[in-house]
Amino acid sequence: MSDRKVPVPYFPIPPSQYDVRYFTEVVRAFSVYLEQARNPGEGRNTFSVFTNLQTDDSGLELGGIFNHGGYVMVTQLNTPHLRGSAGVGQVGTVAITTT
Repeated sequence: MSDRKVPVPYFPIPPSQYDVRYFTEVVRAFSVYLEQARNPGEGRNTFSVFTNLQTDDSGLELGGIFNHGGYVMVTQLNTPHLRGSAGVGQVGTVAITTT
């Protein structure tokens, strides 16, 4: 059972005969319940295993996790970890002579 602090939706007591307002309230209560069930809320774990994590943050939402060089990283604004981010540079030449 979840320990989230969300209120349980109110389900009205049915009338003895069909009532449109009652039916509307039941549909609303079920809609609230389904929305709460779809939203996982906060999580606390003592052990987690993540398999098949991608190696960059391309296409992940803010706060998503990925494996970057053996480290679990979290996507952040202004901190990209691009796919294939490698570079080679050269400035000038160096000559070494031995005598």
